[in-house]
Amino acid sequence: GGDRDGHPYVTATLTAETLAEHRKSALKIIYRMISDLAAKMSFSDKRNPVPFQLIASINDMESLFGDSGKQAVARNPFEPWRQYLNFVLLKMDNTINDVFEELKHYPNPHELLEDLKTLKNSLININASKIADALIFPIERQIQCFGFHLAKLDIRQNSEFHDLALEQILHTVFPDKSPYRIWSQEEKTAFITEELKSDRPFAVMNKSFGEEADKVLDSYRVIKDHSHKYGTEGLGAFIISMTRNVTDLLTVYIFMREVGIDRGKFQVVPLFETIKDLDHSSEIMDEYLSHPYIQKPETQEIMLGYSDSNKDGGILASRWKIYQTEEMLSKVATIHKVNIKFFHGIGGTISRGGGKYHRFLESMPKGSVSGKIKLTVQGETISQQFANLLNGAYNMEMLLSGAALQTANYHYGNQTVVHPAKAVDLLSDYSKSYYRSLIDHPSFIEFYGKATPIDVLELSKIGSRPARRTGTRSLSDLRAIPWVFSWSQSRFNITGWFGMGYALQKLKQEHPNEYTELTEHVRSWPLLMYLLIQTETSLMNADLDLMKQYAGLVQNQKAREEILEIIVDEFHNSQNEIGAMFERDRDARRTSQINNMKRRKKPLHALHQLHIHELNKWRHQKNENPEMRDSLVKRLLEITTALANGLKNTG
Repeated sequence: GGDRDGHPYVTATLTAETLAEHRKSALKIIYRMISDLAAKMSFSDKRNPVPFQLIASINDMESLFGDSGKQAVARNPFEPWRQYLNFVLLKMDNTINDVFEELKHYPNPHELLEDLKTLKNSLININASKIADALIFPIERQIQCFGFHLAKLDIRQNSEFHDLALEQILHTVFPDKSPYRIWSQEEKTAFITEELKSDRPFAVMNKSFGEEADKVLDSYRVIKDHSHKYGTEGLGAFIISMTRNVTDLLTVYIFMREVGIDRGKFQVVPLFETIKDLDHSSEIMDEYLSHPYIQKPETQEIMLGYSDSNKDGGILASRWKIYQTEEMLSKVATIHKVNIKFFHGIGGTISRGGGKYHRFLESMPKGSVSGKIKLTVQGETISQQFANLLNGAYNMEMLLSGAALQTANYHYGNQTVVHPAKAVDLLSDYSKSYYRSLIDHPSFIEFYGKATPIDVLELSKIGSRPARRTGTRSLSDLRAIPWVFSWSQSRFNITGWFGMGYALQKLKQEHPNEYTELTEHVRSWPLLMYLLIQTETSLMNADLDLMKQYAGLVQNQKAREEILEIIVDEFHNSQNEIGAMFERDRDARRTSQINNMKRRKKPLHALHQLHIHELNKWRHQKNENPEMRDSLVKRLLEITTALANGLKNTG
């Protein structure tokens, strides 16, 4: 309902419906809990002294509600605690149905908590404190955690889309100016900076500027209306995908001004995704936090993208670049005297930042977690980690303990620990270079299009957004989620390991001192351990025999042999080089992972054989027999889901 980055169906109407559904769900949960509480609150004034405050509150509400108030009291004679809760339920009912009469509804969750506090104190006064703790405390916690909003909805859009929207607005208002998107960066920043000095909008309310501009402004009007009516608790940040410069952030304030949103109520959050954008992130944030228009927040949220950086430069370059980015941005935050809350856009697979939460948190640079952290959980990862109480509690404990440890390091840890950064710098460069040589190979796109089920995944309805941002048939336009998903479905998993073996081998040959230093820090540097273990896991989940079978779907023999040879050689190379970094053999170190894979191997292989057969059949018949094509797509998507559940970390 909020993430409209490249998704044509996330409209302003859908955002409004999502916010309304969140609110109604939260209120109904609270209503049910209070109803259950009333059913258990059987204290009688015949046996218990009734505190004066409770009696006064009942009398006030009886007078306020008139006939409804008299019914609430008459329903439970001699039971003032139930009478009091009847009034609470009356106010909750009005809140749910948007009957906003003064004192007859709850304008915010804090007033409901105050009413529950009155009830709780009355129980404590009659020595029923254990009952108060057992029955009222869970409701208080529910309200404190989820309020009347259930979840915060971030509003996310792509920077290119915003550029087009602003261009349409400026073309309408200043028809003599050249198109906005061909302006220099300096011209854009200067213009927006000057515009933000004024509070006047460009045009009268509800004026149409063009398709993209109207979509942006309509969604902002939804945010304004919802926050005016219910407050801002259910609204998160305005996130800008593919943030490339400070103008991408400042543009949001122009849209806010146009619809009359109070800019002080919301935060604009950059999403740095590509290797290039991660490189420039500290300069962008320094310029942003120095801008005269920006009111520095106590905590600035910054989102980091694991997927697109992985697609750009491979697993090692991506993770190292994100690590360095966190270090640089933490320094910028210190200079500007603000805290940073990093929002990690991770997925379930290792290629997209997945893995055990505490290991993931340990791998971050010290000083990068100041007490707050945010991350995404998506796809089958939600059910795998939180579908039952045992798994949910285990994963939540890992997340909490890892965040607590990193926060303690931020406040009290030794910030002068020296790690072999130069060695990892070299590894990153070597790995990225070799990875780029693969995806830039003339035969790569053809191989990728046939050896993986990417053409099926693009037809699926399981993603949160379309497979491509704009619909152009290029690797750069392809979203990172289907990119990773397609390679894991065909058991290549190159997004999680390709380039690591080459990089380690080259470092050992050309920089033996740095290589030796690296081996000495395997156990003492959590980032290095995390990278090696996660990459090794990707290799273990890959399957050489299945790779060759999926490659058999590539009809161009030259393309098939060229690309497959590169991948297979690097597969063996990476296995050997990572194994050499550890003292013990893989079989002794990874027993749990090996046993897990053995249990699933036979049914997974059967699914893969079926997958390959149906994929080949569909590709041969999709243009000749439309009726069979649709049924085959459905069948292939069923197999896709089965494989995702079996593989566990497809992301």
